[in-house]
Amino acid sequence: MAFLAIDVGNTRLKWALYESARPYAALRAHGAEFLENIDKLADGAWSGMPAPQHMLGCAVAADAVKRRVEEQMEEVWDVPAHWVVASAAEAGLVNGYDHPTRLGADRWVAMIGAWHRALAHGGPRPLVVVMVGTAVTVEAVDPQGRFLGGFILPGHGIMLRALESGTAGLHVPTGDVREFPTNTSDALTSGGTFAIAGAIERMVQHVRRHCGAEPACYMTGGAGWKMAPHMSVPFELVESLIFDGLLEIARGRSTNA
Repeated sequence: MAFLAIDVGNTRLKWALYESARPYAALRAHGAEFLENIDKLADGAWSGMPAPQHMLGCAVAADAVKRRVEEQMEEVWDVPAHWVVASAAEAGLVNGYDHPTRLGADRWVAMIGAWHRALAHGGPRPLVVVMVGTAVTVEAVDPQGRFLGGFILPGHGIMLRALESGTAGLHVPTGDVREFPTNTSDALTSGGTFAIAGAIERMVQHVRRHCGAEPACYMTGGAGWKMAPHMSVPFELVESLIFDGLLEIARGRSTNA
């Protein structure tokens, strides 16, 4: 019973075909496309792929983008698309957002993936879950599996473009991250990196104080690898965190069906 997991971000669509809709299922195929290339999937990467029996997706893009994905699926397979919407509780996690359904689906799914990863590696404990992409999100989960709240801040690219548009003489750099930058490119790159790191480290402090325990910290997202070397607290970099969450949600829904 092959299962297709789809993660539609602000820049790219990532997909993975699994042997079945269960955690740690064997991965048959996977890939990624920039959003402007979604319409090529049916004739490209998906054209010779075995048909999935189920699909579950997570999307932060507009409904029009989701519809384009569904149209590509309809061209090659007869399988309905299902999209995650954050709810009050699912897969063992409780949503503490003021309005639970307004929480970004990607944030919710990543937290579910991180929660079950922690359960499988030592049991329940507080979590800090970070996604580094076009935007950066930093989430806190307590040891009982309750989402406490989280930060949203600009990713590297947005920060640098804002500086370029609002400051005379500055241009988006290709600098390096340094402790003591001595040129403008390095200063801009280092400033953005350490601004994100500071927000993450502050959340770790909040969770440590609130829960009275050291949190397990997970990082994911397309630019997670850029941040990981510059953190002063230990983080596990998990590229598949959203797919892990989708597999957990799919398993729970099939069990409860």
